[in-house]
Amino acid sequence: MAQYIIPLKYRKMENLHIVFWLLKDIGWCLIWKPLGIVMIFPTLIISIIIAWRTRQLMSELCHNLAITFWITANSYWMISEFLHFDAETVYGWITYKHLALIPFFLGVFALAYYYAIWKPKNPDALETM
Repeated sequence: MAQYIIPLKYRKMENLHIVFWLLKDIGWCLIWKPLGIVMIFPTLIISIIIAWRTRQLMSELCHNLAITFWITANSYWMISEFLHFDAETVYGWITYKHLALIPFFLGVFALAYYYAIWKPKNPDALETM
């Protein structure tokens, strides 16, 4: 049975990523704008690094890209609320908050690609899921 082993330095980075992500969302929840906005950068940068480091395994890459898109959407949404433009209209009934759906859907598409297209075509490929 094949094993997927995460090097310790990568695992430490992933754990630190969770701390940054929580601090970002705490800043959002408590409307501590400086904390929320500052924590976007380490949270997003580490998620990109994790996706890059796992690019050899399609299952990991697609899930980590979905996380990166999620953090992007979440961060944009937070900023739109902090700067009070979330409820302003872009076009018709679409508000600026709705623009967060673009990266959210990109994450869904990354996972849909993996499960609906890549995985069925590569049933013997190593995966972590």
